[in-house]
Amino acid sequence: MIADILTGAIRSGTSVMLASQGELVSERAGVINLGTEGSMLAGALGGFAVTVWTGNPWLGALAGGLCGLLIASIHAFLVLSCGANQLATGLTIMFFGMGVTAFFGRDFVSQQIVGFNPVALPGLSDIPFIGPILFNHDPLTYLSILLVPLLWYVIFRTRVGIMLRTAGEREEVLFASGVNPKLVRYLAVLAGGFLAGIGGAQLSIAYTHSWVENMTAGRGVVAVALVIFASWKPARAMLGAYLFGAAQALQLTVQQQGLAISPFFLFMVPYLLTLLALLIVERRKKSQTPEALGRVFAGEAGG
Repeated sequence: MIADILTGAIRSGTSVMLASQGELVSERAGVINLGTEGSMLAGALGGFAVTVWTGNPWLGALAGGLCGLLIASIHAFLVLSCGANQLATGLTIMFFGMGVTAFFGRDFVSQQIVGFNPVALPGLSDIPFIGPILFNHDPLTYLSILLVPLLWYVIFRTRVGIMLRTAGEREEVLFASGVNPKLVRYLAVLAGGFLAGIGGAQLSIAYTHSWVENMTAGRGVVAVALVIFASWKPARAMLGAYLFGAAQALQLTVQQQGLAISPFFLFMVPYLLTLLALLIVERRKKSQTPEALGRVFAGEAGG
């Protein structure tokens, strides 16, 4: 039972983890995107549709990322070019994504695909207990795990990362060095949308092999919350996503065991645990928040 929950934590948490890594990039540059849910939904539908049409899940994953990027580009334009409030715009984009995918996804509800399946890594998957937990997943899950240390290195050890963090902390320093902070923020939001789109695609073409309306079920919102929970650090965001995935897996395991617990309560468990985690870490120092985000939370203009 424990092994099943831990395995499910990774499989169920991967989509949230990809979205949280993307949102982390965006927030490091000083832009919070509550429309991440919309990008995930667009990625889920786009990835599923292209997989149906081509039979190639890799093309589906790429299409999912591009669909997520497209939704994020609307948020970036409204916030960075038009000066719209980040929080209000993000919520609007989220509901826009829900509506658009519900409309265009009607014909794909009953479609069947040959998507990504778990691939056992030779030798490693045979290790007792931890082998099936860590080394028997779909290709997108493996790539998402590799993404975390790569993203950490880029953010904290490269010039690109310095520009990203400076855009979220001291944009005047970027101006002084000849770099346009608005361009950096644009690229960060688009990159975040791309990763969220791939997260959505993983949900539809690797985890469930299906498309249903609003299938992300709030995962994009959870991803935004996890970035704050993680203090804007990639590894902590990954652990938070897997915690959410473990709660999802626990919910399914309890249902399979036939225990007399309300299914509505079980459905709430992953989200309740996420809220509990946020409450526990709320006492962190505010200085950890990127300065540009602090201004957004204080109610100042988004751009």
